[in-house]
Amino acid sequence: MRILIVDDEEVALNSIKRLLKWRGIRNVDICNGGRDAIARIRETDFDIVLLDLLMPEVDGLQVLESAKPYRPHTEFIILTAIDDIPTTVKAIRLGAYDYLVKPVDNDLLFLAIKRAYEHRGLLIGLSATAGYGKSKIPNAFLEIITQCPQMCSTLSYAQVMAGGGNPIMITGESGTGKELVAKGIHQAGPMPQGPFIAVNVSAIPATMFESQFFGHAKGAFTGADAPHRGYFEQADGGTLFLDEIGELPVGLQTKLLRVLEEKSFYPLGASKPIWVDVRVISASNSNIEKACQEGNFRLDLLYRLKSVHIHLPPLRERSGDIPLLALHFLRKSCHNHKKEVIGFSPEAMDLLNGRNYPGNVRELSQIIDNAVLLTDSNMILPFHLGMMSTNPSTLARQLCTLKENDEAQLVYVLTNANGDRSKVAQILGITVRQLQRKIAAMKKNHQWEKILRDI
Repeated sequence: MRILIVDDEEVALNSIKRLLKWRGIRNVDICNGGRDAIARIRETDFDIVLLDLLMPEVDGLQVLESAKPYRPHTEFIILTAIDDIPTTVKAIRLGAYDYLVKPVDNDLLFLAIKRAYEHRGLLIGLSATAGYGKSKIPNAFLEIITQCPQMCSTLSYAQVMAGGGNPIMITGESGTGKELVAKGIHQAGPMPQGPFIAVNVSAIPATMFESQFFGHAKGAFTGADAPHRGYFEQADGGTLFLDEIGELPVGLQTKLLRVLEEKSFYPLGASKPIWVDVRVISASNSNIEKACQEGNFRLDLLYRLKSVHIHLPPLRERSGDIPLLALHFLRKSCHNHKKEVIGFSPEAMDLLNGRNYPGNVRELSQIIDNAVLLTDSNMILPFHLGMMSTNPSTLARQLCTLKENDEAQLVYVLTNANGDRSKVAQILGITVRQLQRKIAAMKKNHQWEKILRDI
């Protein structure tokens, strides 16, 4: 998170900067004049601007009016000693996110910053969805294979929220890629060079919790022949990813909460605390809110972990992603098993597209890997997938007219080329313009309309 503080009083500038640093926000710039502030905001993509209203020469409203059009996603929070309703209304109309009257309560200021930052993330996510087709997946998340607008929007939001360093909770069904997203958040966060430590909470026995998470000193218990660094110490200066956090027993949740609040802990058998700077990302495939209502999860711990919430859609809701993922896993499996398989038969691809995938991306990956092991040809067929089609594929070879045959061939090449129009045109020996005309004509036929829309 990058913040600019604009105020003509040096005492106010330094006071707010110290407060933000104490709260863990390191990337803070200061500016003591309105004119200079306008230039800096236009040149730099700040996440949030804390803007004093009363300044000589150029006041806060003039800064807001001049800078906001250049940085529509930057959120402005007005700080002023004057509690004036008309001025407040004008500031909001000019694009201010919030209006706080001095002296500002520290907790209230930090809450306003947090909400403004989340609002900025939502705006950027919505912009990514509206401009889908023009935008790209954020660099930190390039390992995630998707063209689904909903998923692209989620990743854009995650990219923005990653910069704040706040705890993030990722929810979604099993196999949706929560750990992969967590790694992307780590890379996009303030400490990408630090360690990324992933822990499956459900796999840690309750009796070993303190030793595993906080470590122990030599001689702390029988068998402790050497000191051990726990997960929190291992993740110092980086990210600790707590998978399946909903499985943590209630009795141990208090101990985790204490570390998150104080950022320090005592290893077993140690007399001195260890202080750590760790970003915590948690994940769950269960309903944590319901667990809180049933008394199985502490509400205060949920609030601490869920400063930002990211929900990953199941594979069945990610339109157009199954062919992309299938080809990605095919190439990966061919490399691992040293086989040469060029693609899927039309019937096989139809079956993959029609499956429900309760195990999501992980299940699809396993299906493709098994199919590559089973095949003895250069093509994946339905029986390699362990499925059989009850209906003939619209792309299957059959008695037909030359026109129908040409259309089936075009769709077959288009599917296996992953929708790359230039590549398809080259394979078919026609120009891209001729290809586009053929596709436009075929879309009028209900047989091809849905297939072409999804490619």
